[in-house]
Amino acid sequence: MKSLELTIEDNVAHVILNRPEARNAMDANFWVELPELFGALSENCDVRAIVMSAAGPHFSAGMDVNYLAEIGDSEDSDIGRSGLRLRQMILDFQACFDTIDRCPIPVLSAVHGACVGGGVDLVCATDIRYCTENAYFCIQEINIGMTADVGTLQRMPKLIPSGLMHELAYTGRRLDSGTALNSGFVTRVFASQDEMVKQVLLTAKEIACKSPLAVLGSKEMLRYARDHSTSDGLNYIATWNASMLRTEDLAEGMQAARDKRAPNFRGRLRRRPLG
Repeated sequence: MKSLELTIEDNVAHVILNRPEARNAMDANFWVELPELFGALSENCDVRAIVMSAAGPHFSAGMDVNYLAEIGDSEDSDIGRSGLRLRQMILDFQACFDTIDRCPIPVLSAVHGACVGGGVDLVCATDIRYCTENAYFCIQEINIGMTADVGTLQRMPKLIPSGLMHELAYTGRRLDSGTALNSGFVTRVFASQDEMVKQVLLTAKEIACKSPLAVLGSKEMLRYARDHSTSDGLNYIATWNASMLRTEDLAEGMQAARDKRAPNFRGRLRRRPLG
């Protein structure tokens, strides 16, 4: 991969944004590699948690402006057809970050320095966010005359108070690490990047020790509850657990508690290919 780096250890995948010379701006390679990588990790039964961090002084400068200018050129002079092409392109960008949101494995993001534009879209799609004291988040799109369209305005309102969300969306002001923590956007703030990545990887390893089926079910229920009513969510978990409570993981977890030992859970079942 040209824009990302991957390591896997102790059932934890560590995905690193790896274009430090460009402040990890999201170029053509990124938009191809990210969904391919998360598709592969979703199918990897040995991966039970994912951490996303970045190389260099900043997490991400968002969309690569050179790439944006390149794809913005339309070969068709018809306004309807060029508009349709642009709409499909936006949907394709959205689908890239949907692979993070829909990944059956918890995704933890560790942010340092600047996280702007597409970087905010990305971290909003992760399950848990952490940052360093020098980190800041910015809905940069409003500052260049456009409405953010790849997920921030849809996901972030469910993560922070309404007034703060509107202020950030309308003004393009920076959300500093302290306000991000106080508003609940991030879970914890660290003094340095090294300390943050170390501690986030430890949290990921803690998640990886739990039942993969129980963690998968928890993520599925939390996502469903975000987008549905309480009544719908309760009905869904009742149906889900009607089968999932029969898993061997529950028996192993209870026996391990009685034996005063750590449980030993198998990975998720590998998907059988069609044909």
